[in-house]
Amino acid sequence: MSELTGLTLAEARDRLKKKEITAHELTEAHITALEAANTALNAYIVPTPDKALDMAKASDERLGKGKGLPLDGLPLGIKDLYCTEGVRSTACSGILGDFQPVYESTVTQNLWAAGAVMLGKTNMDEFAMGSSNETSAYGSCVNPWRAAGSDKPLVPGGSSGGSASAVAARIALAATASDTGGSIRQPAAFTGTVGLKPTYGRCSRRGMIAFASSLDQAGPITRTVQDAAIMLRHMASYDPKDSTSANRKVPDYEKALSEKVKGLKIGVPKEYRIDGMSAEIDELWERGIGWYKDAGAEIIEISLPHTKYALPAYYIVAPAEASSNLARYDGVRYGARVNGKDIIDMYEETRSHGFGAEVKRRLLIGTYVLSAGYYDAYYIKAQKVRTLIQRDFNEAFGKVDAILTPATPSAAFGVGEKGGDPIEMYLNDIFTVTVNMAGLPGISVPAGRSGDGLPLGLQIIGKAFDEETVLKAGQVIEDAAGRYEAPEAWWLSETAPAKKAKVTSKTKAKTS
Repeated sequence: MSELTGLTLAEARDRLKKKEITAHELTEAHITALEAANTALNAYIVPTPDKALDMAKASDERLGKGKGLPLDGLPLGIKDLYCTEGVRSTACSGILGDFQPVYESTVTQNLWAAGAVMLGKTNMDEFAMGSSNETSAYGSCVNPWRAAGSDKPLVPGGSSGGSASAVAARIALAATASDTGGSIRQPAAFTGTVGLKPTYGRCSRRGMIAFASSLDQAGPITRTVQDAAIMLRHMASYDPKDSTSANRKVPDYEKALSEKVKGLKIGVPKEYRIDGMSAEIDELWERGIGWYKDAGAEIIEISLPHTKYALPAYYIVAPAEASSNLARYDGVRYGARVNGKDIIDMYEETRSHGFGAEVKRRLLIGTYVLSAGYYDAYYIKAQKVRTLIQRDFNEAFGKVDAILTPATPSAAFGVGEKGGDPIEMYLNDIFTVTVNMAGLPGISVPAGRSGDGLPLGLQIIGKAFDEETVLKAGQVIEDAAGRYEAPEAWWLSETAPAKKAKVTSKTKAKTS
């Protein structure tokens, strides 16, 4: 790791403004680090070094004239869920082949308009369906952290595993991510990074490849809470081209970080003390409660009684919406095509070869719960549960300003360890899905280590459109726990590539 790749986003921004470094130097350092790490980590599936250097050149020209933009020269990773004009965007699925969008997503356009630099597209679970980044058509991403005394590869979490791995490994200053049921916060907790899931509607979904439209939300993965505040300010915007975008002013989130939390009321939900929760996670939670007490906050026990129904309800609502959204991938209009004896056969062959096993599983679930005779019994009932979950949070926020919970039920697990049991994999989202079901903001902040030295995170949940309090509360955890140093760069001494799943030759051969 060079001195430049070790900077935080805020530190790099300030040094660029002072002309202590150039955007070209900063970008080149990250490209060099990326090239050294990516064979082992598989964090980027489409590096864009030439584009990055061109963008850095434009930043240096603006900075040299004293006309620098807020994010000028800052190199970022972009999750493959975001459409990027002229750069392959596939949601890490074989069914999109070599699809290159002819337009830019609103979130990435906002970042480029602020002067940021794109290092490339980061790995992810296929169509954001996964909690380990093992369902990607371009191979598993690997966590840069390893357990003490072990060389066993660990998952970075999912679905935004590539973004989290890149930020943790110092091969991006920050990265865009997305969160449908925990896909920002869970990988952040697994990699010792900060993951911020904003309120539903805070960031535009235009140009984000859809999974579940009423749950998906864009957000950043960064190394510090301050960096998350910086990223969100420039990712968020009102977008008239997105009907779910909130027409609200975007605050200066950095200013909120200097505010004291004395007198803040922090809720602790008793339902999150689940059976079988590890002693490490429980101790971490208690430590977090102590930090807030020391900072002058008031701790209040609260009840979120419908929490136990959140995960099963989520795994009805999300697959149902995915079944509808992914019907558009048929081999006709864009993406990959596998020919058949007639159009129906072509549809079936394209979808059979193009979608991975986990996506197929969720599409089957979603189609089933939307089918005649089951719609009322499953989908409508799940939506009623969702309303009850939202009501629980509304009542709790009548008493408290923010809620403190664990981010994950464990530290990162091994690659291949849980792939054979979908239910065990889905349980990784047990602390995070409620936030998406209620459309609330949440943040995961590094708070400690497991017994074998792996990162653990705590989660803060806030009121709708009150990201300032979420960030302010997150800063308390960061100040108490301290910032994580970079993991040991074991990949510099290892040349074995991460295990990659191949896109089938049939799927890859022809695009439309």
